[in-house]
Amino acid sequence: MFDNIQEIFSTLKQNKLRAIMTGFSVAWGIFMLILLLGSGNGLQNGMENNFKGSSKNALWIWSRRTQVAYDGLKAGRRIQFNNQDVTALDRKFSDDFDDITGRYSIGGEASFTYDNEYGTFRVEGVNPTFKKISIMNHTDGRFINDLDIQEYRKVVVISDPVEKALFKDSTSIGHYVKINKVPFLVVGTYEDLENKERKKAYIPLSTSQRVFNGNNKLSEIAIATNALTVEENKKIEENVRLLLAERHKVSPDDKQALGVWNTLEHFKQSQGIFAGIRIFIWVIGVMTIIAGIVGVSNIMIILVKERTKEIGVRKAIGATPLSVIRLVLSESIFITAFSGFFGLVAGMGLLSIVSMALEQAGSQVERAFWNPSADLGVALWALAILIIAGLIAGYVPARKASAIRPIEALHDD
Repeated sequence: MFDNIQEIFSTLKQNKLRAIMTGFSVAWGIFMLILLLGSGNGLQNGMENNFKGSSKNALWIWSRRTQVAYDGLKAGRRIQFNNQDVTALDRKFSDDFDDITGRYSIGGEASFTYDNEYGTFRVEGVNPTFKKISIMNHTDGRFINDLDIQEYRKVVVISDPVEKALFKDSTSIGHYVKINKVPFLVVGTYEDLENKERKKAYIPLSTSQRVFNGNNKLSEIAIATNALTVEENKKIEENVRLLLAERHKVSPDDKQALGVWNTLEHFKQSQGIFAGIRIFIWVIGVMTIIAGIVGVSNIMIILVKERTKEIGVRKAIGATPLSVIRLVLSESIFITAFSGFFGLVAGMGLLSIVSMALEQAGSQVERAFWNPSADLGVALWALAILIIAGLIAGYVPARKASAIRPIEALHDD
């Protein structure tokens, strides 16, 4: 075994440049495949981060200005949602909804004070069902509940960055903060899955409307549908549009008066795009590997040609065709296995470095490109296929070498 390894190194040493260039082409092929797969995953993870803070089959509806005059009303009129809109939608389409809620945003950013600490953060009034549509990770305490709504309680749930800004390293649960000079009891904290650095607080919808002059106004309506397909969700979206248009005297043809984000539609579209990207990545990666395998086959053919006399001498002193084939194949496998493993380690290592750098950057990039990792199992399968391909690539010249007749080899120039 040791003699065989020495012989492989001795042969490759005599053809350093060819061996290095061939090995580099193989290593580059597997390196690029790993890098492309990791980049594809990084882009897809970034895309999915845009949806992880919301239910996958949600409808987010907000009001805008009308673009078409209708029913004696001029264009340019601002639509204003209210609590009765949510009630009407829930009553008519309850079979299509899993959850529905409105939310009221206090204009601009509200001032928060606690002891000597001060900050301005966004505040939204919501119902308990909001957490089922806008998904969040509760880190302490609880969320808004039904009693908070019924009793107009002045309680607040703050994001982790808000807690850190006001309370530093202390817990905020059970303490009062003043929101626009009105005291609110902190009952919970949460991590925003869409943006971990986002500074926002939630209070009961009923309280926000009463305390901050919201009356029965809503800034937005959020719906979690029970649709399983994009077509079903689009149908529900259209029905919701028509009912709201009817209630607010908006032309059915005025698509600009109501803004709608259909998360299921956009999620499926993004998945389709990335399916195409993955196929493209595999095609490019495989073609790059094939180029490396062709290089291995070529160098084996050249090596066999240059060692014709040596092979003839081996056969003259009793070497069997099988031993000649084994000699050539062992060189081919060594080049592909060693170079492929080097390319795999380099690719996985670079992806790990990039992933750690992105973690340091935090939420600034996680919605565009995040955790660009390649599956180790896929990488090992690619390496195994590469070695098998190297075996096949070396078999043709090995077969040719085994067929050399000693008398012809000894007369070869």
